[in-house]
Amino acid sequence: MTQKINCTLRGGSMPLISRRDVLTLGVGSAAAGVLPFGWAGAAPVPQASRARALAGLDRFIAGYREAMNAPGLTLGLADRDGLVRVSAYGYTHLDARVPVSTSDLFQIGSISKSFVALVLLQLRDEGKLDVQAPVRHYLPWLVAETTYGEILVHHLLTHSSGMPEDEPVFPRAPERRPRQAYPPGSRFHYSNWGYGVLGYLIESLDGRPWPIAVKARILEPLGMRDTVPAITSESRGRIAQSYTPLHDDRPYPRHGPLAVAGNLEVEEASGSIASTAADMAVYMRMILNGGAHPGGRIVSAQGFTLFSTPFIAAPDFGPTASYGYGIAVDELDGHRRLRHTGGMVSFMSAIHLDLDAGFGAFASINAQLGYRPNPVAQFALRMLRSAQDNSPPPPMPPFDESAEIHDAASYQGSYVSADGRRLEVIAAGGRLILERAPERIALQHAEDDNFIADHADFALYPLVFERDTARESSAGAGADAGAGAGRPVVALAHGSDWYARPESHARAIESSAELARYTGAYYSPDPWVGWVRVVQRQGRLWIGGTDPLTSIGDHLFRVGEKQTSPEVAEFLDFVDGTPRRLRFDGGELERIEAA
Repeated sequence: MTQKINCTLRGGSMPLISRRDVLTLGVGSAAAGVLPFGWAGAAPVPQASRARALAGLDRFIAGYREAMNAPGLTLGLADRDGLVRVSAYGYTHLDARVPVSTSDLFQIGSISKSFVALVLLQLRDEGKLDVQAPVRHYLPWLVAETTYGEILVHHLLTHSSGMPEDEPVFPRAPERRPRQAYPPGSRFHYSNWGYGVLGYLIESLDGRPWPIAVKARILEPLGMRDTVPAITSESRGRIAQSYTPLHDDRPYPRHGPLAVAGNLEVEEASGSIASTAADMAVYMRMILNGGAHPGGRIVSAQGFTLFSTPFIAAPDFGPTASYGYGIAVDELDGHRRLRHTGGMVSFMSAIHLDLDAGFGAFASINAQLGYRPNPVAQFALRMLRSAQDNSPPPPMPPFDESAEIHDAASYQGSYVSADGRRLEVIAAGGRLILERAPERIALQHAEDDNFIADHADFALYPLVFERDTARESSAGAGADAGAGAGRPVVALAHGSDWYARPESHARAIESSAELARYTGAYYSPDPWVGWVRVVQRQGRLWIGGTDPLTSIGDHLFRVGEKQTSPEVAEFLDFVDGTPRRLRFDGGELERIEAA
């Protein structure tokens, strides 16, 4: 049976395409179709040019899905006049080979934060909110240690409050109140806690819980009828089936086995919305028009200016990115761009909006495999712009950026442990090979100087290359694999194991009996938390083998290298000197001896 795909575009159409044509385009037989829609009065765009651009985008998505092991993907494209195209690729049921539908809901995660900001800016327009007022002026019950200064609403909107990322708004015990780590407004630190608080601020000012308020204030006025403001069991039947790694206690190699995700209930404002690509295109159209839509305005022009102002540098979103209210502000090829990502237990999403060219792209994947589909959304903007200009299309980006290491030669060499074990790292064709005779294991770049080896002996932790913090390397200058690129690599770590380059003169540090009692595996049934493994290496404790712990109190540790990090880990309930519980990342984890 030949599969037909209707590739209707606004202002014109293409004939039905057979499966053979689809495979030639690279879409693959899993493509579930294209839904045309739009408002009248669209700016004229050469239809042949746009058709070529969209066909090129489909080719990229086919290769991207295969390389990234994405089960399914939904995509919405919009301009200032309406929806350009919405399409679906791959599967929502892998075993049954049920294709993703354009009517399936995908969880958009932290993209919900832009909705939060717009609702609060509406309340500001109505004179009910001063964004420069302390949040406790409106929520006197808020529990938090604000040692470094009062938190303004503005600080919460811009992730500059100095508060942790994932602490619960209502602490499980009075002594567990979240702690501020730096003066508010001085730097960016992403905080779901802050947007959870903002959800309660909306409830206080609007008189309705966050899900009801956002539905009445944004979803209904825009006609986003297929979008749900909270992820509940009731909405489960409309949400695309989604996937997580089968083994959730270790780094995920790109093509590792997957498992079907379970039900999830989320109504916190930090990330509770599930939507279709078509509805997200309606939302993007409003943003591309500066807060206006066919029925009026979602937010005033002044409110939209606040929404899209780059208030504070946000390196988490890229070296040139800043953060506005609920959305990152950046540039793409010299164009003003708004963007955000969303990560859920089993969905990953990205939204990019070119404010100058007037195009928006939303992409979402029904799996949580450690990446966001930013390359899809960004390439879509470039392709749409080339179609508008009737110019040559941009070069196709690599499908999987983790496959090629830009400064592979800086990692090459021999690494030897204190007990004489040896690992060889070989750079070959822009890639890295870990050689441990007689085996050769390809390494997958994870982030910075961290790599994943898809091998049973290296499964539980990433491989972490350590650089000399005191010296620069001319050979590595300009490399972009990690924060320390440009400094020579001196050692290789894996969990509790540490291997030094003989020529570096780096020396192993003996283990500490005091620190040894904290090491072990800890587990929470909360899917947002899951497993945590604590190891000792080079005289320090490390979470997951990558994040160092620094003692700041009685069994209390700061997580990460930055002295201003608000993230903490606390070991509790000691039995014979060994902790039975770990409080970390907003969750409570129990020690698991059998792991």
